[in-house]
Amino acid sequence: MSTFKNPTALGTERISTLLMHYAIPGIIAMTASSLYNMVDSIFIGQGVGPMAISGLALTFPLMNLSTAFGTLVGVGASTLISVKFGQRDYETAQHILGNVVVLNVIFGLGFVLGVMPFLDDILYFFGGSEETVPYAREYMFYILLGNVFTHLYFGLNAVLRASGHPNRAMFATLNTVIINILLDPLFIYVFDMGIKGAAVATVLSQCISLVWQLRIFCNQNELLHFRRGIFKLKRKITVDSLAVGMSPFLMNIAACFVVVLINLGFKTHGGEYGDLTIGAYGIVNRIAFIFMMIIMGFNQGMQPIAGYNFGARQYGRVLEVFWKTVFCATVILTIAFLTAMFLPRYAVSIFTDNETLISLATHGLRVSMMFFPIISLHMISTNLFQSIGMAKKAIFLSLMRQVLVLIPLLFILPIYWGVDGVWYSMPVSDLASSVIAILMLVTQLRKFKQMEA
Repeated sequence: MSTFKNPTALGTERISTLLMHYAIPGIIAMTASSLYNMVDSIFIGQGVGPMAISGLALTFPLMNLSTAFGTLVGVGASTLISVKFGQRDYETAQHILGNVVVLNVIFGLGFVLGVMPFLDDILYFFGGSEETVPYAREYMFYILLGNVFTHLYFGLNAVLRASGHPNRAMFATLNTVIINILLDPLFIYVFDMGIKGAAVATVLSQCISLVWQLRIFCNQNELLHFRRGIFKLKRKITVDSLAVGMSPFLMNIAACFVVVLINLGFKTHGGEYGDLTIGAYGIVNRIAFIFMMIIMGFNQGMQPIAGYNFGARQYGRVLEVFWKTVFCATVILTIAFLTAMFLPRYAVSIFTDNETLISLATHGLRVSMMFFPIISLHMISTNLFQSIGMAKKAIFLSLMRQVLVLIPLLFILPIYWGVDGVWYSMPVSDLASSVIAILMLVTQLRKFKQMEA
């Protein structure tokens, strides 16, 4: 691993070696991240009850919204750092680090102040009922209290990866997961805190890892480290970071709105099982999240390689890392598809022993993952455009699936198919957005080949 201590290796080492070096820590970190979210769901479902699972599902839109502001800063800044390293502009990269800290504090505090006074109203708007909102409120209250620390934790982890330390970013996430898994049963069962115990465990685990990250960036021997003068917001850095981060930001905003529409669709068309169908979607979401996080790990591995080589005008290497990432992502999503088709009940029963909830979630899992093997091109193409600073194209691809395709389908299909129309909206949008992504990709790849020539 010592070969990669110098970021310039991104422009010289074999692409396969680099991708594995950067992607494997990212995959481990992102899978671990999805696992600790899943562990929360498992402990809550088995230890508190099926309605608590539905209450947890109500918090997904707010969690997506919070993540949106975190990625707006973290993803944008880490992409800029990769490009600046490719250009040997380490001074600007240093100031980007300082701006990451300040912007995360501003957005983290702003989100809490904007949401906390209206929490109950928001949860009811998201499809909550008298049975599910109390669980969602308890969980979200404590998550919001630690929101600033969560933003800083994720933002600094993105910087660690971009600055040539994927293993440290991975260890930070693994530490968070292990601590969370240990604290969950302690707070939920031993201290009898119920669903709020899961939230407290999540926030505490992130705070502990944040302290470790801060120690790394306080080390003056690191290429990127905290020092005086870097924490003053610079207009160009702020604007460029937010422009590049706008793609994942809008994607998460759209995801928030989509989950709200899905919850409302299930509540409206689910009849007596409306609340449980929302819980079923929460379970399906957690299972899909595991596979999506593996793809995100590959994307994180690809991002510094593509960003550096684009900055260094080595376009052939950009294309090579793109196609190798697409191949890996397709393999993972095919495994997800096979799991949903042949082992759905086994996967769902990990979260609950309620037969009605298992039946609803099993059906939803099969339907929602119907076209999973073909969506890798859409996901990796979006990341490619984002990694090389083509923000408009990344934003369009990010929004296309959820805003331009999925949202209209969520209004139209339930009219004819009821609750099944909500479920089938998801795979239909996967298919349509993948076709459009391929068309955009063909045009861009031709340009890369011309630039390389």
